[in-house]
Amino acid sequence: MTKMVARSKSSGATVAVTGIRGRTSSWAAHHRRVAVESLSSLLATWLNSLMTWLVIGIALALPIILYLMLVNVGEISGDWDGKPRISLYLVHEASETDARDLARRLLDRPDIESTSFISAHNALAEFRAMSGFGDVLSTLNRNPLPAVIEIKPSMTDVGQLRLQVTSLAGLDLVDTVVFDLEWIERLFAILQFGERLVAAIGFVLALGVLLIIGNTIRLAIENRRSEIEIVKLVGGTDSFVRRPFLYLGFWYGLGGALVAWILVQGSLLFLSAPVETLAQSYRDDFTLSGPGILDSLIILGAGAGLGILGALVAVSRHLKEIEPE
Repeated sequence: MTKMVARSKSSGATVAVTGIRGRTSSWAAHHRRVAVESLSSLLATWLNSLMTWLVIGIALALPIILYLMLVNVGEISGDWDGKPRISLYLVHEASETDARDLARRLLDRPDIESTSFISAHNALAEFRAMSGFGDVLSTLNRNPLPAVIEIKPSMTDVGQLRLQVTSLAGLDLVDTVVFDLEWIERLFAILQFGERLVAAIGFVLALGVLLIIGNTIRLAIENRRSEIEIVKLVGGTDSFVRRPFLYLGFWYGLGGALVAWILVQGSLLFLSAPVETLAQSYRDDFTLSGPGILDSLIILGAGAGLGILGALVAVSRHLKEIEPE
């Protein structure tokens, strides 16, 4: 039993005492009712709601598209996993046994994550297949290509990489060290700039979404001012009055995030062909990737969270100004 009834012997009055289960059930039922009513009110004026959702969706879609482009740029360089490659061209006199032994010994260094040995024979076969000069190469008396050890460093700091290249160049079997530090510096600078640009744009547009939702909720509060005064007059608490507007902000934010997701998918579909054509000159298997299931849930959750936050700010500010006379 969730309700117990006590009767006074003197007056005959009854007092209802509701248990925890009853209060929880009533609280959940009220939340469901308010959520459905808030959504119904938005759908009843669907054109105005759609305009608000479109504005919110455009504001959310821009940083998401920029972020996905940044992620795809990182995937183009997926062959080196965000770390540069150092190529050690060995002297021609180095035997394959000594070269493989050097590659194994380099793995013991803490500044090297992995090594890959390419023999002179394999290097020539790969060059013959890719260059188209097979007939010319077959006329040579000896293999002109040296054995190569490709190294993936364990760090990305440019200063440490310079020191590492200097130390590798002093090894006995190493003839030449190939490593484009300027290219790495430019790439890291571009990626870092892109990350900060996306963060800055995302912050500014998220603030804009808060202002849009806050202003929309403020208008809704003014339109229901008389109703709020009556509810407060009969003893309605601030949380009771605040609840419908918080759900209103939730639906605005969730709907805007859904619109943003649709805009992102449409933009990626529109850009996929030219971007993939350009990117495949660097990676044959590259395809432009969009938000996955987890990313989509994060987008929807972030939109709903911004909606609730914007509504909370607006309600907390304007609800105090409304008091029954």
